[in-house]
Amino acid sequence: MGYCMRMRFQQFFVLLAAFSFGTTLTVSDAADKEAKPAFEFRQVSYFHRWSQNDQHEFTPDKQEDLDHWSDMITINAYPGVDDGEKMAGTANAVLGNYRSHQGKILKTHSVPATDDRPAEHFISVMFVRPQFVEIAFARFKLVDSKGHSFVYSHRIYGEKISEQADTWMATNGAEVEKALMEWNAPSEAESTK
Repeated sequence: MGYCMRMRFQQFFVLLAAFSFGTTLTVSDAADKEAKPAFEFRQVSYFHRWSQNDQHEFTPDKQEDLDHWSDMITINAYPGVDDGEKMAGTANAVLGNYRSHQGKILKTHSVPATDDRPAEHFISVMFVRPQFVEIAFARFKLVDSKGHSFVYSHRIYGEKISEQADTWMATNGAEVEKALMEWNAPSEAESTK
């Protein structure tokens, strides 16, 4: 799939272009990684599907179509982000980007730094589009002294999608947030081996 087609909705709201530098994995690299799961989240195996620069997308088995999926995890690396202040600035920039793309901010919070752990930040947002509703949960943290965001996204298609999304969020939102914030998330390098 061409780059223009890949610049779809998901990429707009993670604000990567401003922060991403690095090498691009080729399509053959991505195909090789599909043989085994890259990681598990909420007891579901996720497979590497696509990478460009410092953005990497993963979906569960049988969700290979990146234009029509239900669950996705996107790992973004921010090469110049190497301390808590820069990580907070990145999270705030992404929050602004979500708002500028008509995202309804559902929740934000930060976990203060401790002696053995840098601060982390969390945003949940809902995007209502004619074809689907997407709910994204984003965790921002330093991994190996490098800024990362881990974004779990859930899409709902069909009729009365806003009502379905509200019901899904009421049933699953708190559990997904807790799982994401407790997840021993892999670094960009670990997830794309």
